[in-house]
Amino acid sequence: MEPAACTAVIVAMLSCSGDADAGARRRLAAAQTVERAAPLAGAGDGNGNGGGGETRAPAGRARYYGLLRARDLTFFSLPHLDMRPAHAVAVGPGGWGLEAQAGYQNTWSLSREVERYLVGLPGRRELGPQELAAILALPGENYLIDAEIGLLDVTAHYKLSGHWGVYAIASAVSFSGGVGDGTIERFHDRFGFSSFGRKALSRSRVNVVLDLRDAQRVSLGSPTRGGMLDPTIGLRYSGLRLPERWNLVLEAAVKLPVNGRREFLSTGDAEPGLQATLQYFGDRHALYAAVSAVRYGADDILPGNSRRTVPTAVLGVEYRWSERTHWLLQAYASRPWRSRRETDLTDLTRTKYQASLGVYRAFGSTLLSFAVTENLQNLNNTPDIGLQLGLAWVPTLRD
Repeated sequence: MEPAACTAVIVAMLSCSGDADAGARRRLAAAQTVERAAPLAGAGDGNGNGGGGETRAPAGRARYYGLLRARDLTFFSLPHLDMRPAHAVAVGPGGWGLEAQAGYQNTWSLSREVERYLVGLPGRRELGPQELAAILALPGENYLIDAEIGLLDVTAHYKLSGHWGVYAIASAVSFSGGVGDGTIERFHDRFGFSSFGRKALSRSRVNVVLDLRDAQRVSLGSPTRGGMLDPTIGLRYSGLRLPERWNLVLEAAVKLPVNGRREFLSTGDAEPGLQATLQYFGDRHALYAAVSAVRYGADDILPGNSRRTVPTAVLGVEYRWSERTHWLLQAYASRPWRSRRETDLTDLTRTKYQASLGVYRAFGSTLLSFAVTENLQNLNNTPDIGLQLGLAWVPTLRD
């Protein structure tokens, strides 16, 4: 081949190669742009979609489930609205989900004067007229709450659009005497903790004694056989644009009185609440922070609780142990039952602190959760221990 012809062939080959490389670079740049625009698992509806409203997490992105959605089981909170933290499951427009949460708590809360009195009694006994008279004769304000509570929440979720969703919650509660009393007492004995006067009273009984400035009540035996709590309806929005891996879910909810005022079950008033849940989704873990405020209605049991705004904060971290199994640790803090203007009992004016350790396990479209909740620091204004078992059915989990 002549030198001039060789030169022409080489120039043509280099030109084709340059065009191919440029095309490849353009295709790569376009793919990277799409990848950056693709939302993370769950925002927009509580799973990292940055408000984009995607129906599922992009391939290769981790899926997360969010904070535990079990309600606060503190004895005096049951008649009131409780804001459950937002979930972190990606659901597209028209998507839906059903979840059921079963909760159990054992409460032994009492003032220090009552504790001293019970610790000084020999043996066990049912709380009768003689013991009741002695408690009511103690100096200052006093109280005793000895009960177990079982709760069932059923929640239906529906995604209206890419950014808006609604939900409705129906709840039933039962009161029992204390099948877990013996287990808790053995645990205290095993690790050298005080019994706090538990051993003075018979197990498996419900006892409520309030001798406060503005609340006097005595109930020996179940205060009520239980029943339905007021239903809750809520609206959820997740369309705010945030940096990659971040998501913010805003909610408004209201508890609707359907059968008037019912002791330990309903205040008889509509109670509104607002909540914001901030979520961060990493490769192996997710971080959550939720803050809420509920406007309490009337309260016949604790009149000082009426018409006040109760703030609550929840922090949590979810660890992706495997594709189907996640661990969750979360902490809870909420305003106490009373203020210092209303009572001299410091246990009732201190912030409520609780911590939960839980696990999620996914089976196709089904999500199973289990958690143990323990009270912290201020032990006389929250349940001693709580258990939560949840089951959710979400068709998009299979995707």
